Amino acid sequence: MLFLIVFLLFSVLIFRLGFVQIVYGDDYKREIERTEDITVNNPVPRGKIYDSTGKIVVDNMPQNAITYTNNGASQEEMLDTAEKLAKLIDKDSSKVRERDMKDYWIIINPERAEEKVPQSEQDALKEEMEGSEFDKEVYQLTLDRITEEELDELTDQDKEIIAIYRDFSSGYALTPQIVKNKDVTDKEFAIVSENLQHLPGVDTTTDWERYYTFDKTLKSVLGSVSSSEEGVPAEQLDYYLARDYSRNDRVGKSYIELQYEEVLHGQKAKVKNVTDKGGTVLETIPISEGQRGKDLVLSIDMDLQLEVEKILEEELRSAKGSPGTGLLDRAYVVLSDPYSGEILTMAGRKIVKDEETGQSRMTDDALGNITTTYNAGSVIKGATILTGYKEGVISPGTVFNDRPLKIAGTPEKKSWKSFGPISDVHALRVSSNVYMFETVIRIGGGRYEYNKALPLDPEGFNIIRDSFAQFGLGVRTGIDLPNEQTGFKGTSKLPGFMLDLSIGQYDTYSNMQLAQYISTIANGGNRMEPHIVKEIREPLTENEELGPIVQEISPKVLNKVDAKDEWIDRVQEGFRQVTQETGGTGVVYFGKKDYKPAGKTGTAEAFYDGPERSKYDEPPEVMNLSFVGYAPHNNPEVAISVLVPWAFQGSVDHKANMKIAERVLDAYFEIKEERKSNQNTDDITKQEAIDVTNEDGENEEDGE
Repeated sequence: MLFLIVFLLFSVLIFRLGFVQIVYGDDYKREIERTEDITVNNPVPRGKIYDSTGKIVVDNMPQNAITYTNNGASQEEMLDTAEKLAKLIDKDSSKVRERDMKDYWIIINPERAEEKVPQSEQDALKEEMEGSEFDKEVYQLTLDRITEEELDELTDQDKEIIAIYRDFSSGYALTPQIVKNKDVTDKEFAIVSENLQHLPGVDTTTDWERYYTFDKTLKSVLGSVSSSEEGVPAEQLDYYLARDYSRNDRVGKSYIELQYEEVLHGQKAKVKNVTDKGGTVLETIPISEGQRGKDLVLSIDMDLQLEVEKILEEELRSAKGSPGTGLLDRAYVVLSDPYSGEILTMAGRKIVKDEETGQSRMTDDALGNITTTYNAGSVIKGATILTGYKEGVISPGTVFNDRPLKIAGTPEKKSWKSFGPISDVHALRVSSNVYMFETVIRIGGGRYEYNKALPLDPEGFNIIRDSFAQFGLGVRTGIDLPNEQTGFKGTSKLPGFMLDLSIGQYDTYSNMQLAQYISTIANGGNRMEPHIVKEIREPLTENEELGPIVQEISPKVLNKVDAKDEWIDRVQEGFRQVTQETGGTGVVYFGKKDYKPAGKTGTAEAFYDGPERSKYDEPPEVMNLSFVGYAPHNNPEVAISVLVPWAFQGSVDHKANMKIAERVLDAYFEIKEERKSNQNTDDITKQEAIDVTNEDGENEEDGE
């Protein structure tokens, strides 16, 4: 009976094996041989940034790097590899968190960790929860009960292992993760390369670091890029993941690097990893080669930019030697092409106190041209005159009597001197306040009578501001940079403030808005969108030359000013007289210039609201200095705006705005002439070489 039973069982087993082999054999064979295809994106260097003359402004500096790719390794295997690697390299452990240390302590002290939550307590917890919730609660209790004394048991070597292990476990499977790419010594790189067979998943490669050629020049505008440790900012994670980024990808964090992230980021290399069921990589197949990001060509001329920054520093330091300049700490300049909107120079310098040494030093504040706003003063009077024309309250040639105005209950409002009867052009030349007041009184539907109230329709504020906005004053200019500020609009509707608005002493404007405003007048009434990026080009890897143009940023007209051509011509003539006619407020600085500029000076009474504001019970009264202009006046090729906030207190005017404007425009035309001269020399040299070659050829023929 026993033999029969065994025989039957073996018969059934043999029959079953045969059935499986014959009927399902192919299915099981396919299942055993089944593989998975996993596509992985490998990052590439970012695009470069050039200036308008082809100089590299931002580049990628190659650097040695050590990476780790998780090919399905277990926690124990990764930890073992981390321990081996920690003996070969120095790893910065300063960013190791307490939680990382506790996790590691649990791994290397499993028995002591189990004692943290007694079995009786675990049994009680099981009555309240089960499964993953129970495991999570026990683990959290274990973490909470690890003492500082126990963490102190971890050595510096342990902390390095933790830092490396954290990098190992933070990346995606099959995706290279940077372990170390800064200060990797040649010795470290060599010894790791020699021991790769003992370090599964570890590799040595070449990485890149963003390099800014001109140090801190324009650095605030160029922006910054996240490190490989930072990766994608947490607040933008979903946005980038939806665009095929990885968590550890380096991305632009601010300004140009951020604004043009999708252009600079490049096209990742794609490889297909073929794995078996266990996750072991069987084969790696390239799908597409990556391409570093496209290059940007800025409209900025770095030679001009550096010269303007030098001028700003020198004039700021010089002005600080004048009385009443204790609050002066910054100055701004924008140079632009009035017809295309290209920004040729965007410079700002700020004096700050070094916290370590206590000494003052100069820093870049180019962003202040768009992120800070101030009372600009008389430079905006051209917009006031054109608003008066448009509203029909004045016309070209209208004459007003410039004398002090006395409104009941207020101090006299007047020009810097009384001019008597003056026309619109004369008013711009000598910077008459009263002419602007008379214009605005009519816009507000009022009538001035000596020492009597001056009721004005509050709608006049809206009329003036809407008109100013057509020039870019009080609105975003549209520049291709984030965080542009529009300025502060005064909230009071008292008539006196409407008069102040007409002379630039109520609302605040940025220096970029002033640049757009003067460009609009210079080009005949088109408000051009300013832009700092001129071209997007394909990258070339063979040499440092620029690649083919992908996109050229075309001039964009945001709006046409609602003004007749003859009205704009009238204001242009007033601006020309400011710098070229006797009595003009800028003639001392520009009257003898060959490039024949036009412009408008500005001085604004304002209240200080800078970094020292907390030291005062009431904001001190200060004077802001400004200048806007263009040159040549009859065929403008460059527009300029200068703003020097909190320039001085009292009555001693150091004229830093005018000195800066004069030196900057001189520098622009000097650099232009120098390049033209060099080009002519090069052309002559080339022609001489051709002539010599031709002569040699003729001589050879004669000899024959």
